[in-house]
Amino acid sequence: MKQIIRRPPPAVLLAIAGAAQSAMTRGRTATPASVAAATAVVGGSLCLLAGSAGTFLRHRTTVDPVRVERAQHLVVDGPNRITRNPMYLGLAGVLLSHAIARRSPSAVIPLVGFVWLIDRYQIPAEEAALEARFGQAYLDYKEAVPRWLGARGVPARPQS
Repeated sequence: MKQIIRRPPPAVLLAIAGAAQSAMTRGRTATPASVAAATAVVGGSLCLLAGSAGTFLRHRTTVDPVRVERAQHLVVDGPNRITRNPMYLGLAGVLLSHAIARRSPSAVIPLVGFVWLIDRYQIPAEEAALEARFGQAYLDYKEAVPRWLGARGVPARPQS
């Protein structure tokens, strides 16, 4: 019998990471320079998020990370040309911008936890659903575009 693993939605993981960052940075003040740097990072992150969501809506397919199997189209344009996960990269950027604004290296710890959980549990489940739905077209896309940024064709981690 196959065990069903319940994953908290990415929005919940983001909220937990953000709350942890806020607790860790209590009393840390932002400076004009840290706010300027954080603004650049959050701006790029929000562009990734909005650009990707807009592309998904233009293709009339789901952006729901819990119901990936409902996808009607394989989105490979817009921000998805450079990373298979622009929305998660954008969310990670929002967390990074908070750590930068508060000038807190320790606030990167919840960011690392968020990325690790998304990379280890959420993305492999999405990749399996997309492969089942789109077959070779998804495998070709997966080979051509990196999961995050950088190396091409990063293989998925096997499910536990």
